[in-house]
Formats: sequence, structure tokens, C-alpha cells
Amino acid sequence: MLQKEFEINSVEELSQVSEYLLGLREESDIIAFYGPMGAGKTTLIKNLCHRMGVTDEVNSPTFAIVNEYVTMEAESVYHFDFYRIKKLEEVYDIGYENYFYSGNLCLLEWPEMIEPLMPERFIRVDIALGNTDDSRRIVVSVEE
Repeated sequence: MLQKEFEINSVEELSQVSEYLLGLREESDIIAFYGPMGAGKTTLIKNLCHRMGVTDEVNSPTFAIVNEYVTMEAESVYHFDFYRIKKLEEVYDIGYENYFYSGNLCLLEWPEMIEPLMPERFIRVDIALGNTDDSRRIVVSVEE
């Protein structure tokens, strides 16, 4: 199994994680971010989108479930937040398959809420709080 660990001590260091994730695009277009509330899932997604050339404001789509951003190369990036999902039917209702299998990058916060719908292969990002307010342990793996 492909796995890499990062010890991050500042927001500026997230760029190395973003670059690594972008290098995994051939593995999967689905990146699932796991971690407790406040771990920095949205912050890492903002950094990743910035590295891809997204000019839109990147915010967690807590109530909309999905936001679409566009890169400078006119590529769509889909950002999901499944935190408020109560039933899988809600995910079916937004047509998740159209996004997941579009060939565009899909960034998922709180993917544990939709585990039965996760594709067979995806990139998993586990974020754990570190010893200081700014430190994080980030483990990236390809799930199959």
C-alpha cells in the first residue's frame, strides 16, 4: 500500500502535502479527508485548491454539501462536506455519482458519513492534531 507521512508545524508547510496529493492524481480523483473537528481539513483543501490555480474563494460547503471551484485552466474541482448528512438518500439526491465519476478532482470532508458510497479506490488523508496548536500529523495513503 502506498503511504506517506508528514509532520507539519505551520500552515506554510501544507504546500508539501498539497504537492504530494497533486502528484497522486493518476491514482484517483477522489481525495477523502479524515480528522476531528478543527484538525485542518478545510485549510488543507484551501491550500490544495490554491496550488491548482483555483481563483474562487474556497469555503467548506457545510450547508450546500458541494461547492464547485474552477481552476485557471477551466478545470472543475468539487468540494464536499458530508458532516450534516443524516441519510445516504441525501447524497443520492445530489447525484454524487455524476461528481465522483466525472474525472474531475473531488475533495471530501467527513467521508465517514458516506462510507458505503465510497469508490473502491481513493486517496485517504488522515489529519491528527499535534503537540502544538499549529502542528499536525498527516498520513496520505491510497485505499483499494
